[in-house]
Amino acid sequence: MTREQQAPGLPGARGAVQADGLPFRVSVLAAARATARAAALTAALLGALSLAGWVVDVDALKSVLPGDTVSVKANTAVGILVLGLSLAVVATGPGRRRMAAARAAAALAALIGVLTLVEYTTGPGLGIDELLFTDDTAEAATGKPGRMAPNTAAALTLGAVASLCASTSRVPAWCSQIPGLTVGALGMLRLYGAAYAVPELERFGAYTGMALHTALALVLLGTAAFLARPDEGPAGLLTNAGTTGTLGRWLFATAVVVPPLLGWSVLAGEDAGLFGTRLGTALLVGGHVAVFTAVVFVALGVGRRVEVAHARAEGQVRQYALLQAFMDHTPAAVFIKDVHGRFLAVNTTFEENMGLSREQVLGRLDKDVLPPGLARQARASDLAVLIDRAPVQREESITLPGGTQDVLTSLFPLNDANGTPYALCGVVTDVTERVAAQREVQRAHRRFRALLESAPDATLITDGRGIIVMANTQVERLFGRAPGDLVGTEVVDLVPRPLRRRHGALLGAYLRLRAPKPTIMDRELYGLHGDGREFPVEVSVSSLRAEHETLVFLTVRDITERRRAEAERAERYEQLRHIAYTLQHSLMGEPPRLPYLPSAHRYLASVQDPGVGGDWFDVIPLGGHRTGVVIGDVMGRGLEAAAVMGQLRAASHALARTGTSPSRLMTGLDTFVGDLADQLVTCAYLVIDQDVYEVTLCSAGHLPVIVVPPDGPAHRLPAPVGVPLGVNDASDGEVLFEEVTVPLLPGSTLVLYTDGLVERPGTDIEAQIDVLTHALEALPKGGPTDPEKLDRAAARLIRTLIPDTAAHDDDVTLLMIAVPGREGEGTCA
Repeated sequence: MTREQQAPGLPGARGAVQADGLPFRVSVLAAARATARAAALTAALLGALSLAGWVVDVDALKSVLPGDTVSVKANTAVGILVLGLSLAVVATGPGRRRMAAARAAAALAALIGVLTLVEYTTGPGLGIDELLFTDDTAEAATGKPGRMAPNTAAALTLGAVASLCASTSRVPAWCSQIPGLTVGALGMLRLYGAAYAVPELERFGAYTGMALHTALALVLLGTAAFLARPDEGPAGLLTNAGTTGTLGRWLFATAVVVPPLLGWSVLAGEDAGLFGTRLGTALLVGGHVAVFTAVVFVALGVGRRVEVAHARAEGQVRQYALLQAFMDHTPAAVFIKDVHGRFLAVNTTFEENMGLSREQVLGRLDKDVLPPGLARQARASDLAVLIDRAPVQREESITLPGGTQDVLTSLFPLNDANGTPYALCGVVTDVTERVAAQREVQRAHRRFRALLESAPDATLITDGRGIIVMANTQVERLFGRAPGDLVGTEVVDLVPRPLRRRHGALLGAYLRLRAPKPTIMDRELYGLHGDGREFPVEVSVSSLRAEHETLVFLTVRDITERRRAEAERAERYEQLRHIAYTLQHSLMGEPPRLPYLPSAHRYLASVQDPGVGGDWFDVIPLGGHRTGVVIGDVMGRGLEAAAVMGQLRAASHALARTGTSPSRLMTGLDTFVGDLADQLVTCAYLVIDQDVYEVTLCSAGHLPVIVVPPDGPAHRLPAPVGVPLGVNDASDGEVLFEEVTVPLLPGSTLVLYTDGLVERPGTDIEAQIDVLTHALEALPKGGPTDPEKLDRAAARLIRTLIPDTAAHDDDVTLLMIAVPGREGEGTCA
């Protein structure tokens, strides 16, 4: 039962429902459906009795009614039986299986009727007339043996169509009710023929006549088809509880009952000789005029009541003028309905939202104005308010012609002096923008929460005072405490007690920054597990400053394993560095300190390797005051470069002690390097002769030697530069390396170096050599013959060109040699 049927407190709505815009009483509809079922089952019983007569060959059952000379044909009995059952099922109510069975039975009846009509139309038989039984009643007003009357066949066909349409809710009700009325009319014609003794209404020409009880069954079937859906179509016009139903029932009863009775009475008087035909006709007309005059006055009385009610309604509408003016200036959509759901008043906002004028809305139901789904929803809400007699406010989403809107709907009943609702008022406010903003906030919160939970590390969000406002599930794994337990506590509670003041000070200092940037802190930071265990952590800190608050995001990671790995790696690095340092010094050795040739040197290993590189230099006494100086650079780093360097240092030292010239020494070293796979070496060899103050120089791709004279600017020592060692081809006997001898002023200083001293990423190496040259001009003039002064000069030069030696990524070798004057030579000696 619907909510509308359950509304006992509504005036005019007690035991009533609404359909097709008309009010219906539940009891009337139930009685109509019961009548339809009873009529259909009675017709089916008549068909079953007739069919039983054919089965047991009892003529009394074939005729059923005494005195009838026409028997029911076997096919007619079957058709009436299945059609009666079909209509009885349809009148019972919806149900997939029941409707399927009803349609199957109706289809069988339609098949019998249509095939019989085809036989009458085409002439030859189709073999269906005596398909079930042999007809032994051919002489009794029968045409073809076993063939039903043509009007019976037409009635069965129309009845089947009516049943099929009535069983399909999508088909309009009149599609079943009009054929049903036609079936009943065909049966009534046969009954009129019997009542008025008019044989022409029993049969047409030489065709088979309709049995009297067949006519009765058709009347019953027509009635069942007409009343199967009593709240729709023409039947609804008769059964509704309004004025239309009242007038309809009066007129229909008068039209069905009065004319047959008047006609039978006139014919009976004529047959009795009371009056003749002309007087009988006059009496018949007079009787019709009298009856229909009475019906007209009854209809006028009903119409008068309708007019009075309409006038009262108009008066009430005029009283709503002030209310209407108020409603039209309200931005919300406002409407007023009566208890049956008819719109009594709407404002301009309602008209704009629906795209309908006020005239198209007033007096109509929800289903006439609103989209179907919204109409059903609105009517259900109205009934709930009217039944509960209490106002309701809810937020919902509705679909209007202009699109979907989120609205705040307020419904409340309008009660009379007795507290009984007589109308319903609704106020619908568009809150689409507000709801959209709320939904966006909720979506953003869900996305943020999902992002927070997807983080692999423990994440905490605090306010500006360090109070935790949110935490993800990873904090439980890290700190052993549930996220919900941490909300509202101070973040420093997750730090060991002795360190809380320091951690809090760090957080406060970060928040006091004018524009704090995300940063990572991992030095001396520790977390506290729920079981009391302390562990080192890395904390990523960032902040978000809103209008009224500051949020701090802390991402905490346990770095216990990292600290352990770093300690192990540092220990192994120190071991390797010690080994490499020992190897480097053992390979390079310590150059001799010659009293007649002061020198100072610096060697810096690359930070990318454990103290091992390919740079080397050597100072080699050659006898007398002749001294050989060699400097080289093996391309690459690491132990392999150091091993090649050691071999080249030993080879160059051995060749130099033989007294060979610089060019021949380079040629020998080139041959040696050529035997090594994929090696490239730059090298320079000088022979300083202090007896004649000359220097002989040969360079294999090495950087130029810089000389600082005692009384002039520093400059590069002019000398040809050959190709590096290891890339030459001396098969044609060509001299690959050239040497040059240049004079050397007493008191000069020679500076030899490798590319690590002057090479920088993104700069020109020539420009960097000029920078070195200008830095050398700051040395004291006259030559710092004191080894300690020379050593301090080398240290100052390194600091000038390499400010951060701890981060330098290349090997650096610097060798400074002072060539004393003759006075200095005698002093040194």
